[in-house]
Amino acid sequence: MNLSIDQDRLTAEIDHLAQFSDAEAPAVTRVIFTPTDMKARAWIKARCEEAGLTIREDAVGNTFARWSGTDADAAVVGTGSHIDAIPNAGKYDGVVGVLGGLEAIRALHAAGFRPRHPIELLIFTSEEPTRFGIGCLGSRLLSGTLSPEAARKLRDNDGTTLEDARRQAGMKGRLEEVKLPRGYYKALVELHIEQGPLLEREGVSLGVVERIAAPASLRLTIEGAGGHAGAVLMPDRRDALCTAAELILALENTAKSTGAVDTVATVGICDVFPGAVNSIPARVRLSVDVRDTSLARRDSAMQAFETACRAIEAKRQVAIHSELLNADAPAESAPEVLAALRQACAKSGLPYLPMTSRAYHDSLFISRIAPVAMLFIPCHNGYSHRPDEYAAPEHIAKGTLVLAETLASLAG
Repeated sequence: MNLSIDQDRLTAEIDHLAQFSDAEAPAVTRVIFTPTDMKARAWIKARCEEAGLTIREDAVGNTFARWSGTDADAAVVGTGSHIDAIPNAGKYDGVVGVLGGLEAIRALHAAGFRPRHPIELLIFTSEEPTRFGIGCLGSRLLSGTLSPEAARKLRDNDGTTLEDARRQAGMKGRLEEVKLPRGYYKALVELHIEQGPLLEREGVSLGVVERIAAPASLRLTIEGAGGHAGAVLMPDRRDALCTAAELILALENTAKSTGAVDTVATVGICDVFPGAVNSIPARVRLSVDVRDTSLARRDSAMQAFETACRAIEAKRQVAIHSELLNADAPAESAPEVLAALRQACAKSGLPYLPMTSRAYHDSLFISRIAPVAMLFIPCHNGYSHRPDEYAAPEHIAKGTLVLAETLASLAG
């Protein structure tokens, strides 16, 4: 089989999709269920229909574009990613896996390949946590990791519920119908930019992902005592922001103390009330993200941080409230999917680097119900989630070629 990737078409489509944005170019902002998101979805569905694929959409907007196989009862071989983008992002995150997946299917069709197993391109809903505060919303529901009851409680910053938002966007059906049965997929392969610098640093075009780290997320609220910045003397203060500063450094120290490079911890949001230059901060809200490839090590780090919180709370005479938002387990890639990826790299004559994904992806949650693996391509300087995110067309084409070979191996 002689596979050919149309690099120019793929590059042009990535550029075109970036025009569906609520930010000025080169930035891309595409938040789930906004008019911009819906226009982008319609454009991609039209490209899938042009390629002869059959479209179905579930109740939360996960989109399946199917190439039917010769065996109607065979399990599906899937590929895909997401197209939603956080504010002020770039144009490759997720998109490479969606449009690369579509191009891989086109290449297989043009080469005369006929799959026995159906091949589906899957566009996941809301991989980013931008609107409803939880990442991988669509894949969590597909895998049963998030219950419909919990999903119905989700609201955006304007108070709009997920139920209202999806129905306003034209999504029909009940959330109970989203979960896929175990055995639906024979395998799923996700092509993605690395979002880190290792492939570029090593001069290798492809990374075969053997494991995916997983996050635990906390929301901390620190209740201190406000007051006039000039009138309250230092011995009498219960400054919530000073407490927050100590907590942030304690979190950093906790991550460094595990002795493992895979333990990372971040405070990404610090919301200070009342936020006046001459007022002592009375309340601070922090977002905390802790990740690791080892569940036991990550949970141990979280326990150590909780111990530090209690000590700081007592020392500073404030109240620290901790809310666990999610604590997901890491995933190991499936041996049979890894084997197919490695064989495809060898067949294409392309070297690869065995890798760990320290960012988490929809594949993490699909791994709960199906064999999965990921294929990485380099991104310049490891930049991602910013307007200067960049993946070279030749790297995208190589990743798409290996993806096509992998799909052929799994679906043949």
